Amino acid sequence: MRQIWITRAGPPEVLAVKEAPDPVPKPDELRIRVEASGVNFADIIGRMGLYPDLPPIPVVPGYEVSGRVDAAAAGLGDWIGRDVVAMTRFGGYADVVCVPAKQVFARPAGMSALQAAAIPVNYFTAWQLIVVMGGLKRNETVLVHSAGGGVGIAATQIAKHIGARVIGTASAAKHAELRALGVDHPIDYRTEDFEARAREITAGRGVDLILDPIGGESWRKGYRLLAPAGRLGAYGLSAAAAGKARSLLDTLGVLARIPWFAFNPLALMGANKGVFGVNLGHMWGEIDRIRDWADQLFDLWSQGVVKPRIAHTFRFTEAVQAHHFIQDRRNIGKVLLVP
Repeated sequence: MRQIWITRAGPPEVLAVKEAPDPVPKPDELRIRVEASGVNFADIIGRMGLYPDLPPIPVVPGYEVSGRVDAAAAGLGDWIGRDVVAMTRFGGYADVVCVPAKQVFARPAGMSALQAAAIPVNYFTAWQLIVVMGGLKRNETVLVHSAGGGVGIAATQIAKHIGARVIGTASAAKHAELRALGVDHPIDYRTEDFEARAREITAGRGVDLILDPIGGESWRKGYRLLAPAGRLGAYGLSAAAAGKARSLLDTLGVLARIPWFAFNPLALMGANKGVFGVNLGHMWGEIDRIRDWADQLFDLWSQGVVKPRIAHTFRFTEAVQAHHFIQDRRNIGKVLLVP
């Protein structure tokens, strides 16, 4: 098999394709011939040496794959030959993977391998942010940062299905496409202050829910922007990865701008606001709950609500370009690696 390794912490050029023997399923595992692997921002900050959950480098990153089962542990033979999508706890940048059966989902009829690989991380994260913890309701307003990314597009689709209004931040070049994807009010984060602009859009009231993967000053401004009973969902710290290689100074600067003073029970009670965090990578002990989310999302896919948007596919030998593509903010939707 072929795998893409992070050989050392650094820019995209530290990624390298290497050969290894095909793995053999352990008890309760399925082996998948991979047709597509998802690329996520967690992979990028892991490559930069900024992701605390990443196993020691050198390591094969990757959280999700789609493909076909070609081997199985004893008692799981019924899976052989089935088209599936799976969650991988690292190791997904490979053309063959072995995965615990509980983390494997049968693909609905008609769902392509590319569509399937674009669902787990993005849509499970968006579902947890909006439905499970964010409690978004019809006629509420949600502010989606990085609205052109995979989670941002997934969140917009789910929010519009609920009947909410969507404000989304993205560069101006992406606004026309984001409107077509359902964003009611795009904000150009490069030229506009999202806090001031969102207050204008909401006639001064503020927003009910914010999805923020940026952190630092963005959390501070977002907390101020929340309407009474508003919720801020934090699910990343991309501001700490401003460049393509690790910078301790940048990371410390972002941490210094986090509004720790506001994120305490007394302050939250006084403001009638909520702050919560989401990290899908820490939900492995809740796989039965995630399987329920998958059932609901697959049903919404069959209804045409969930529509994974593929920004670009890259061959395994182009993994370096794939990471550059995301960090250069060129994608609208999901970036995939295809063996």
